[in-house]
Amino acid sequence: MSLCKHCIQGVRHEGDSQGTFKTIDGVACYVATPTVDYPKDKVILFLPDVFGIELSNNQLLADDFARNGFKVVAIDYLNGDKIPPDAMNASYDFMAWLSKHGADKTRPPLDKVIAALKAEGVTKFGATGYCFGGRYTFDLAFDNVIQCAVVSHPSLLKVPDDLKTYFSKSQAPLLINSCEVDQMFPAEAQTQADEIFGDGKFAPGYKREYFPGCTHGFAVRGDMSDPLIKAGKEGSFKAAVEFFLEHL
Repeated sequence: MSLCKHCIQGVRHEGDSQGTFKTIDGVACYVATPTVDYPKDKVILFLPDVFGIELSNNQLLADDFARNGFKVVAIDYLNGDKIPPDAMNASYDFMAWLSKHGADKTRPPLDKVIAALKAEGVTKFGATGYCFGGRYTFDLAFDNVIQCAVVSHPSLLKVPDDLKTYFSKSQAPLLINSCEVDQMFPAEAQTQADEIFGDGKFAPGYKREYFPGCTHGFAVRGDMSDPLIKAGKEGSFKAAVEFFLEHL
């Protein structure tokens, strides 16, 4: 790896994306490639929230991982049917959308891209999943498809069942970026995760970061004029990069 944890380049909050859109085995992807030398056998799979790879915030995050020496492939596992960026400000039927995006529709694109990358010589995968993407990061870890997992404000997890399944089946070190106000992964779930994985009980490695004053979605979207939310976004990104540097 070309960078160490002491020289990490931070996350940006605005700017122009630097990556490229590419179709991999029929699946739309956003690919961010480092401008410095990097290990060609490693890729970070970027599993976005429900706003998909087209959201500028997601592209900038992918680019920033690439700025830290990782090739990143953000996958459109939503099959082009993302939620509009302004949906949360309108009467959007999220449950109707969710019913069309079960594992039978969203997992196959991930498997296709991973198989194609393996055919190109990639042997080690990390995954960073945000909200909806946290669910699929866990699923990939259950199957030991990935070698390192980072989830930020994950959603759709069954707690404690999925935590226990991860503990018993996965060999992927796990980082959870959590926050103060998150109905999808609340304080009770955070405590249970620590009880199951913490104090060295999970041999591959476990860490949970906690960001006070932050709400669900802070690692991707949020009011950057709020210093606590800004610190949460920056801190969760730094924690993710450091975790990948150590474990991938």
